[in-house]
Amino acid sequence: GHPGGTRALSGRQTQGLPTTPCSWILLLEPSEVRIQTEPKYTGIWHCVRDTYHRERVWGFYRGLSLPVCTASLVSSVSFGTYSHCLAHICLFRYGSPDAKPAKADITLSGYASGLVRVFLTSPTEVAKVRLQTQTQAQKQQRRISASGPSAVPPVCPAPPACPEPKYRGPLHCLATVAREEGLRGLYKGSSALLLRDGHSFATYFLSYAILCERLSPAGHSQPDVLGVLVAGGCAGVLGWAVATPMDVIKSRLQADGQGQRRYRGLLHCMVTSVWEEGPRVLFKGLVLNCCRAFPVNMVVFVAYEAVLRLTQGLLT
Repeated sequence: GHPGGTRALSGRQTQGLPTTPCSWILLLEPSEVRIQTEPKYTGIWHCVRDTYHRERVWGFYRGLSLPVCTASLVSSVSFGTYSHCLAHICLFRYGSPDAKPAKADITLSGYASGLVRVFLTSPTEVAKVRLQTQTQAQKQQRRISASGPSAVPPVCPAPPACPEPKYRGPLHCLATVAREEGLRGLYKGSSALLLRDGHSFATYFLSYAILCERLSPAGHSQPDVLGVLVAGGCAGVLGWAVATPMDVIKSRLQADGQGQRRYRGLLHCMVTSVWEEGPRVLFKGLVLNCCRAFPVNMVVFVAYEAVLRLTQGLLT
């Protein structure tokens, strides 16, 4: 019943498990990114209303095609890394990959899973954040153009007054960032991403294992389906509670490539953000993250346990 199970799953066996829930829940991410990067928003509904007013429904889908397409690969690598790492730790410490792991083993394997994700997710995160935040830069440019000495009609007569979006799509965004900022641009904010995913995935898998133990009926080593649902949902919420501060810093660093740069690095971004907006800035988007994390991870871990038991039945 613990996330390591009694047999480690390979990346191919776990591939695609969280794809469906992760795909539809990504539709909430534009609001999260904008809340974290634009101080003008006072809450979730303020951001949702403003996004719909300015961009209609399309605004909620901006920049999501690449994360949705890579969700299966990232999930496969995450769960595969966790399972393989846990199996090798058990083999090294206890002489068998099927041995019950200690909580330290689960934590270390979860941390490794989070670190590996960064190499795959950083470029897609950069593209997503840039595409979701470039409309604000365009709006500021229009306001500057409209504040000139001569009266300007509502419909802009020339292209400079209504600038075209810098990024036409995720692939164009990645190509532009690579050309203008080099490889470092594609991995901008990766230090915050490392801190976010390492700690959050260690918390994620550890809390799931502990909750499964607590929710298992007397005389059983595994919880029932309801127990897995509750444990998975709570693990997702706890994981995002740990991840949100670094998620805010990550989003701000990655959005800081459009126009004049404000932040010199992770520490400078954190200090500046807290100084200007107070400590609460580090928890922007926390409610949204937790609200979507609970249902998504309920489904993720039910699917994980189902495939784990199916695979064990086929291999024994």
